[in-house]
Amino acid sequence: MALLTHLLACAFGMGSWVAINGLWVEVPLLVTVLPEQWYLPSYITIIIQMANVGPLFVTLVNRFRPGLLKEVVVIYAIISVGVVACLLLAFLWNHTSVVAGTSHSIPFLILTFFLALVDCTSSVTFLPFMMQLQPQYTNTFFIGEGLSGLIPALIALGQGSGLSSCINVSSEVNITTGNETMESTIFKLETQYLPPNFSTLIFFLLMTAVMLTCLLAFFFLTRQPKVWELSQQHLFPSSIVLNSFDQILDDGTDSQLSSGCSWPKDPKGPGDILPQKVSYSLTQLTLIYLLVTWVSALTNGVLPSVQSYSCLPYGHTTYHLATTLSSMANPLACIVAMFLPSRSLTLMVILTMAGTGFGAYNLAIAVMSPCPLLQQSQWGDVIIVFSWVLFTGTLSYMKVMAGVILRSCSHSALVCYGALEQLGSLVGALLMFPLVNIYGFFTSADYCSLQCPA
Repeated sequence: MALLTHLLACAFGMGSWVAINGLWVEVPLLVTVLPEQWYLPSYITIIIQMANVGPLFVTLVNRFRPGLLKEVVVIYAIISVGVVACLLLAFLWNHTSVVAGTSHSIPFLILTFFLALVDCTSSVTFLPFMMQLQPQYTNTFFIGEGLSGLIPALIALGQGSGLSSCINVSSEVNITTGNETMESTIFKLETQYLPPNFSTLIFFLLMTAVMLTCLLAFFFLTRQPKVWELSQQHLFPSSIVLNSFDQILDDGTDSQLSSGCSWPKDPKGPGDILPQKVSYSLTQLTLIYLLVTWVSALTNGVLPSVQSYSCLPYGHTTYHLATTLSSMANPLACIVAMFLPSRSLTLMVILTMAGTGFGAYNLAIAVMSPCPLLQQSQWGDVIIVFSWVLFTGTLSYMKVMAGVILRSCSHSALVCYGALEQLGSLVGALLMFPLVNIYGFFTSADYCSLQCPA
């Protein structure tokens, strides 16, 4: 029975962010078909921020009208919406409509909003429900959340989405010289997209199946014995996709935040094996919150908006690898952090600086698009892929470290963590959207027809 419950908890957690993670890894294929093209990542980024009205609504209702929202009913509702949205996306993702004389993929964008609404709201509903079960199942839930990023990335690798090759295309043109007209054959390179191993329809149907598995797992979890006294066992917060408010809400106030916080010296339960007291001053907490805000702006707003510009100049294969491998780096970093946690502020600052350096390189390459550094060298392909993977991995691990530290303070500290995380994400997205879509700060081009200096 315990093993079955672990499997159910893992499957339940897997449905928390699988839909949005699936969208991100499918973007290399989507940009080749949808009319938004290279602008698509910035649209997805801003839509995810808009979808945070879901967790905001749940947060406010739980704060001012506790008990009004029935947790189980809300979870059933959002998972069901996720199942329907994934299913509709499988059949409507490539439908377009004309708005103000320009073609847009309106069904895709609307359904993306609902998927983001589901995934963002899951962050403030799934974990409180898991706290009703035995504490050991909560760690399994977080492993499931890690798989919500890993599984779509593996499927996308198998699909081979967005891959292309350059082919020579000939065309006949008439050249007039004086009174004489001659026919001439001109050859030029054009991008030919390779068919994926399976279609986008199949990909989104697989995402629908994962959401259905999550729904069934939740159904059986509601029939498990409950633990009504919340365990004091140390639990790690999820950092798989950090575009929402944090998981746990506390109706009380946190008097410790005014003077710092400390980890309890004496364990409250069998899961708390901590040899000494760890205290954090107000200055240290302020530093943590500033780092969280900065990192969230980079990982959730600034860099995702320009990933196409930093990778596509090196080819669609490079873009495909950078997208899928960085999506895998995120959950893997979080899983590693669960087993090898660290509360070193020095390490946190070092990781933030390293991740910012990788992000700065990615952003600089995007600014130089369509002719970035080493564009005609395989080293350029390797460096940009590794830069995206290390950018995602280092900052994901840093966010988990921040969550571990703030969990030791109080639930209110985690609420502040989630609010500042969301603030940073929103600022980053609002900053990049006009630069990408209005002012044309970044330039796109066809990889095969680029005329870049050697």
